[in-house]
Amino acid sequence: MVGNSFDVTNLGLRHLLLFASFQLTICCRIFVPAQWTRDCCRIVTPTSTLVGALRVMEADREWMYEGRIVNGMFSNKWGDKVDEFVAFALRHPECVNGGTAIRCPCTLVKCQNKKFLNVETVKVHLYKNGFVPDYYVWIYHGEKEVHQRCSRSVRVSVSETDQMVSDNMNHTTYHRMVCDAAGPEFNPYEEPNAEARNFYDMIRAGDKPVYEGNSKHTQLSAAVRMLEIKCRHRCSQAWFDDMSNFIQELLPPDNLMPLDFYSTKKLVRGLGLPIQVIHCCVNNCMIYWGDDSDLNSCKKCGHARYKQTVRGSGNRLYIRKLKVPYKKMHYFPITPRLQRLYASTATANEMRWHSEHHMEDGKMCHPSDAPAWKHFDGCFPDFSSEVRNVRLGLFADGFQPFGQSGQQYSLWPVVVTPYNLPPDLCMKEEFMFLTVLVPGLTNPKGKIDVFLQPLIAELKSLWGVGVQTYDISKRKNFQMRAALMWTINDFPAYSMMSGWSTAGMLACPHCMEDSDAFRLIKSGKQSWFDNHRKFLPINHPYRRNTKDFIKNRKVTKQFPGVRSGDEILQDLNKRGLRKVMDVDAEVVNAAISKTCGWNKRSIFWDLPYWCEHLLRHNLDVMHIEKNVFDNIFSTVFNIPGKTKDTYKSRDELNKYCRRPQFAQNLVTSKYPDVPFF
Repeated sequence: MVGNSFDVTNLGLRHLLLFASFQLTICCRIFVPAQWTRDCCRIVTPTSTLVGALRVMEADREWMYEGRIVNGMFSNKWGDKVDEFVAFALRHPECVNGGTAIRCPCTLVKCQNKKFLNVETVKVHLYKNGFVPDYYVWIYHGEKEVHQRCSRSVRVSVSETDQMVSDNMNHTTYHRMVCDAAGPEFNPYEEPNAEARNFYDMIRAGDKPVYEGNSKHTQLSAAVRMLEIKCRHRCSQAWFDDMSNFIQELLPPDNLMPLDFYSTKKLVRGLGLPIQVIHCCVNNCMIYWGDDSDLNSCKKCGHARYKQTVRGSGNRLYIRKLKVPYKKMHYFPITPRLQRLYASTATANEMRWHSEHHMEDGKMCHPSDAPAWKHFDGCFPDFSSEVRNVRLGLFADGFQPFGQSGQQYSLWPVVVTPYNLPPDLCMKEEFMFLTVLVPGLTNPKGKIDVFLQPLIAELKSLWGVGVQTYDISKRKNFQMRAALMWTINDFPAYSMMSGWSTAGMLACPHCMEDSDAFRLIKSGKQSWFDNHRKFLPINHPYRRNTKDFIKNRKVTKQFPGVRSGDEILQDLNKRGLRKVMDVDAEVVNAAISKTCGWNKRSIFWDLPYWCEHLLRHNLDVMHIEKNVFDNIFSTVFNIPGKTKDTYKSRDELNKYCRRPQFAQNLVTSKYPDVPFF
């Protein structure tokens, strides 16, 4: 403890990257920020020092920002100073990665003391871009930090300095004078809240080496490594205990290696990333959660919750007392993982990127540049005023974990990612948080809402109340809130999430009931050909074209516009659609779906802000691009079995379009080739 501040400097989180693959009870991944492996969570308080000495330090390092280019040429003197800086960094092994790589302090967004590069590349970056502003104290290169960051306060006025302190929380010379006058008890920052403090304590306690002289593994990293091996190779708990005992025999007596599986789980549990195992109905009717957690059978289909395994034979039959559920899902709460993003110096600043960056040349490079994001900010100014509140995206898709040749099993992971981060981070796997694992054996289809109940409940809590979170970049506690902005899915999963059927004549979620789809006369297939002219301006010449589209047809109809969230919600309430969790949902929704495109009331409408979104569900571009490309490519190159230019399609072509050059030759009964090239 220094003054009233809790010091967690130099915690040494080098091995926390191993936790990215940690799986405690199932073979899945729980993602945490990868850059935790290179940063320490610091909470440093001001201590008494001489203002004059700090001014001398600033003056001595003015070369970092002056004299780099002289008369259009790089200065040799400045280059010598850079060599001294690199030599200084290399003299501190704790700041060197791989023997030759140090943090690059240039002004590039990807660098700025975040990225390790070899020393020659660092020199090139510094020559080209210069040093990051106000880096007078080389805290990322081995120099011990007394105050936070020294700034060039000798060049600003007292009023400007006060503004810098209040807005940026940077210590200036004027601020340090106040600290000196008030003494070591003065601390403008806050201590971590109890949860964050416990986390830092656990990390520091687990950072001790397994035994004296071991530099490869700490107690925590060894425990996580053992769990990762157990999950990857699907080993039993008995194997884990036996292997732990054997390792104890190989290590010195005073080692800190966990003794068994229980002690290993107890150590790792302190990371604060819990897993909830929730029992489910075998028919996906319900989950035994919340008010239904004590039920022993499904309230909809009546199926038993637990298996009843009979043991013995003859007259000595008995039922096993151990309760084994027929089916269970796994839920990974997102709140602690969002809090970890603010607990690490590697990601805390990046979580404000969405509000600090500026749109360049009117080009959208991030969702925060989009109208949907700005519309949401306008609807909820109290939420958007705190830039550290988290915006989330959700996506889900199914896959077969055993491959096509193995057991048929459809597993559906639901993943959440924070959009506060810059584009190069928010799409990395470290920041894609596995939240729900929907079990098989079959596709849950419209009943996926049953498994999303814990997530929606947590999102409602994060919106209405929030959670106290410690922001290490500002050394402050704040009430973090979160909002789900949209979902991203392929077309079949779009139906599962939104409740709008993507099969049949009303499959288009944009047109909805205003669809102009029709069925082909001979094949009976659905066709959306020539459905797009209604989106054109009313005086567009294509609207009057009767030759190149459906023959003898002019289009005067106009698209009425996309429905707002309030209009859709009113329509759902008017029709009386039920959520799939309701007891009578299956019967009621089946009857209503015959007269419209809706097949359920989506659970996302339970979110109080969902109807205010301009954009609620997105289509996965990858699937659309692949399918469109495959169809065009196969048709142009006339690939057998994949081309859309078939005898049946040619037979119906001239019934709808005026294409006499592609008509069947009555003599040869063949169709002419299409001149694509």
